[in-house]
Amino acid sequence: MSRRTARRKPPVPSAPRVTPDAPCPCGLPAPYGACCGRYHGGTAAAPTCEALMRSRYTAFVVRDAGYLLRTWHPATRPPVVEFDPGTRWERLEILDTTEGSAFHTTGTVTFRAHWTEGGRPGSMHERSSFVRHEGAWVYEDGEFPDA
Repeated sequence: MSRRTARRKPPVPSAPRVTPDAPCPCGLPAPYGACCGRYHGGTAAAPTCEALMRSRYTAFVVRDAGYLLRTWHPATRPPVVEFDPGTRWERLEILDTTEGSAFHTTGTVTFRAHWTEGGRPGSMHERSSFVRHEGAWVYEDGEFPDA
């Protein structure tokens, strides 16, 4: 009689727990609750494209699909956002911004987002386009300058 052992799947990492008092993952020197957390919670709207970009990056860190969908232009928004459970977002670098203030209707943010997956580092370089939609900044689309 042979003895079979069930293979266990490795545990899927959960989203990092970010408390209101924890440093904000977006990289600004403010606690999450006073920074991107207030945008995620709906108590404030991102006033600039850069603030929206930072809050969207943080939404990937904490896996807040609802926020990502709410801040995506309806014309380009996917039906769902799926997160790769093996990806851990580590750091955001803002490389450049154009327009995107309270006085503009469009803007861009060029950034590099760093991650690890399976212990291996990686990064994504994107130039994101933002527009005002119904008075609020939303992500429209992006292009990959390194591609």
